[in-house]
Amino acid sequence: MSLIEVKNLEKTYTEGESATAAVCGITFSIKKGEFVAIMGPSGSGKSTLLHILGFLDRPTSGEYRFDGKTISEFSDDEIAKVRNEEIGFVFQAFNLLARTSVLENVKLPLAYSGVKENLWNNLAEKAIASVGLTHRLRHEPSRLSGGEKQRAAIARALINNPKVIFADEPTGNLDSKSGETVISILQNLNEKEGRTVILITHEVDIAEHAERIIHIKDGKIESDLPVAKRRKASHI
Repeated sequence: MSLIEVKNLEKTYTEGESATAAVCGITFSIKKGEFVAIMGPSGSGKSTLLHILGFLDRPTSGEYRFDGKTISEFSDDEIAKVRNEEIGFVFQAFNLLARTSVLENVKLPLAYSGVKENLWNNLAEKAIASVGLTHRLRHEPSRLSGGEKQRAAIARALINNPKVIFADEPTGNLDSKSGETVISILQNLNEKEGRTVILITHEVDIAEHAERIIHIKDGKIESDLPVAKRRKASHI
């Protein structure tokens, strides 16, 4: 069953009399449990597409169905609820609160959920353990390496047990070894837990960890192909 379906999706930004088309009539679907990489050069429209798929922006036209529901019919409050409870985000810049421990950073999304507060610590500790970061539980981000910061961000993305994880250039600020660790965590989440993962990247060797690569250029899909020989995930 498809988790995500988009048909003739378009996004145009207008400023004065000038209009810029960022996404131009894109159509595809992503099944539950897939690991899909979306690739393209800078300015190709891949980040705009991610923002639409992740409910951070709305399309100008076209249809977007998430888990069988047409998103255009959702109110802003319903969109916010889906974004917080069913989607996990991992960004290149980590987006961790600076003077707050890993535990408190990971717990943060629970403040906007219906989960009882007395369960927050236990859930956060489990998420942190799943990315191999228990030894940094009480550390603030300033005491973490880049790879550890991204692992904390992944734990935070997992805290509400989302249906899909969107990772936007998650290895962009990391050295190659840390990048491989982070991408292996995402792949393990897909292979062992069946989580749907959508990865935005411009790096071919990172994209090849996915099952399928969608190439985008000038807001249009150039190709949508399975990865011939998927790399095996390594353990943390």
